[in-house]
Amino acid sequence: MSSAESAMVPARVGVLGGGRMGAGIAHAFLIKGAEVVVVERDEAAAAAARARVSASAAASIERGVLEGPLEQVLDRLTVSLDRGDFADRELVIEAVPEDWELKVSSLKDVERHLNDGAVLASNTSSLSVTGLSAELVHPENFLGLHFFNPVPASALIEVVVGAQTAPEWVAAARAWTAGLGKTAVVVNDAPGFASSRLGVAIALEAMRMVEEGVATAEDIDNAMVLGYKHPTGPLKTTDIVGLDVRLGIAEYLASTLGERFDPPQILRDKVAAGDLGRKTGQGFFTWT
Repeated sequence: MSSAESAMVPARVGVLGGGRMGAGIAHAFLIKGAEVVVVERDEAAAAAARARVSASAAASIERGVLEGPLEQVLDRLTVSLDRGDFADRELVIEAVPEDWELKVSSLKDVERHLNDGAVLASNTSSLSVTGLSAELVHPENFLGLHFFNPVPASALIEVVVGAQTAPEWVAAARAWTAGLGKTAVVVNDAPGFASSRLGVAIALEAMRMVEEGVATAEDIDNAMVLGYKHPTGPLKTTDIVGLDVRLGIAEYLASTLGERFDPPQILRDKVAAGDLGRKTGQGFFTWT
């Protein structure tokens, strides 16, 4: 085993995909001193990824969470189009969209660039870690690291253990999570893990209540925020996560766990209309 378990945060980290989640993951490691490589699919996506990470780092400096100057922090960030830049990374986290075929092809391609002692992780929020690992040459070096949106503000990382994940990497993941200033929950691989399974179940029932005219989205959310001390209601959380993302997870859970996770028609209709939540300005709430 490498020295990864004794290190609070890996010195060299890679992230595949620089969207909202990937940029957030890059930011989390960057502000703790890691050298981070983000690999994107084309120049436009790479420029957008750099802008996201730069804006996030600048905001951390303004809040006093991170010591500047910004240029010095960003010197540790590389945004690339070449997955070969993962060759010297100790940890690489895949953060591409929640599509099985895309994740499998991405993970297989990334793995062939890694050294034998590197850990490969997926940020999947629901797909089977064991199933994904079955496509890899070194399933023992693979696990799930499910970050939450928005990554900089979230206090949680869900560490998902596949059937062949080596125990030492589970221990290392706990240490890395602590090094990021977050808390780890460790779950064995199962559809939806713990967080998505519970979160989606509550959100789907809230959607059905809106659909049935039980109450408004605002009042349903207030019931959970004020009555159960949830920091954000299930419908506003759905808007933040993205209705399209929630729909994909619900469809997967319905196929694996049964009809109780069948997406309600209101969710399908909103996604079909392009009302995907905060990222489009309209979901169950209007965002400005």
